[in-house]
Parts: sequence; structure tokens; C-alpha cells
Amino acid sequence: MTQAVIESPIGPLLIFADAFGLRRIVLPAENAPSAAAVPAADPASVLCQAAAQLAEYFAGQRQTFDLPLSPQGTMFQQAVWAQIALIPYGQTRSYGELAVRLGSPAKARAVGGAAGRNPLPIVIPCHRVIGSSGSLTGFSGGLAVKRFLLRLESGLSD
Repeated sequence: MTQAVIESPIGPLLIFADAFGLRRIVLPAENAPSAAAVPAADPASVLCQAAAQLAEYFAGQRQTFDLPLSPQGTMFQQAVWAQIALIPYGQTRSYGELAVRLGSPAKARAVGGAAGRNPLPIVIPCHRVIGSSGSLTGFSGGLAVKRFLLRLESGLSD
């Protein structure tokens, strides 16, 4: 597995890739160990592609990601992450709505648990998942970062 650090408006992001694709993004609030800067030697590498696409996202120039992904999780987590990935840029869905889409309306809390274990925040946009009342709920990067990402996608500035 390879890793790199990229700078972003929310702080340094630690990104990991394996032979299959982007495997993990660690947000600053997660207190990850440090890593080397993005390698410039192979611009086709997944890490370089991810760094470029994340920079475009933060600049407001990218709404979807086109990267090979390799998130690791249970079948249920993978199903939840697949539903989260379908939430359009600038829109939100509740945990309950995702549970209904998965055919398990009573599993909103389980959906929340799976969203909280999303290894690829931003790329699999779990910041777009909110409480049924419209409230901002937990996010691995913290609520301030979630608010920042939602405002970025709505075209508002802080």
C-alpha cells in the first residue's frame, strides 16, 4: 500500500492506495500518522490522480470523482457506501432515506454506523448524509468540516 499527504482547505489529508485503487482518506480530525508528500514521479498513479481530483473538488471545479476505489468493509457497509455514492453533488439524504433505498427501513442506525466507517470520505460523500430532521449529524472529520463541505457544494463561502 502506498500513501501520501495532500494539503486541502480542511487541513492535510492522508490518502492510501493499493493495487486496486484508492483505499482510504484520513481527515485531519482523525489524527493520522504523517506520511510523505504526493509523489510526482508517476502522474498516472492513483495517489496523483486522487490528489488532482481532490484539488479540483476543493476549487469548485469537480462534482464527481473518477478514480478506481478499493474500500474495505462488510457487504452491508459496501451497500451503504454504494448508496451514499449516488447522492448528487450539492444534495443531501437522511440515514432513513438510505435505509429505505436499501430495503431495510428500520436500519437507519445501522446505515449511520456504516456511514461512520466510510474509509473514503469526500470521494464517497458521507458528508451529504444528514439526520431525518435535517440536522447535521456525526462525521469523521467533525461537524465543522461537514458544514464546510456542504457549503462548498452549495456555492456558499464561509
